[in-house]
Amino acid sequence: MILLVILGAILQLVGLAGCVLPWLAGPPFNFLGLILLSVAKGWKPFSPTFLIVMGVLTVMTMALEYAMPLAGTRRFGASKRGFWGSFIGMVVGALVFPPFGLVAGAFAGAVAGELSAGKDRSSALRAGWGVFAGTMAAMAVKLVVSGIMTFYFVRALF
Repeated sequence: MILLVILGAILQLVGLAGCVLPWLAGPPFNFLGLILLSVAKGWKPFSPTFLIVMGVLTVMTMALEYAMPLAGTRRFGASKRGFWGSFIGMVVGALVFPPFGLVAGAFAGAVAGELSAGKDRSSALRAGWGVFAGTMAAMAVKLVVSGIMTFYFVRALF
């Protein structure tokens, strides 16, 4: 049972890291950590309703992770090239200069994508800002949901 608790704690840390790393989904790891803690403690720390709510929040957060950058793209007039440039820039930036490269890469990639689509500099910067804002909003939502799950995990330990 102690092994499940330790694994659950590791999953909480991985989940929090996954909120800012583009190749790692954060909230599902946190949710799995809650499940492991529940198993380890005989399903006593969390009610079924709590676990269902956290599961629904996890699914909604993962859907928003994709919807919010698209909404930012649409709102600020970015093209598909701008969106994909942002995604590629985010991944490259995270690999080259983590975690700050993630943010800078998303913006630079969106601008480069828009410029490659033939947009003027002002439109490219505006679209870059939209993709960046949507990506950062999604990241914030993931951090909040993962933070809530981590809080309840730690609280249930003691």
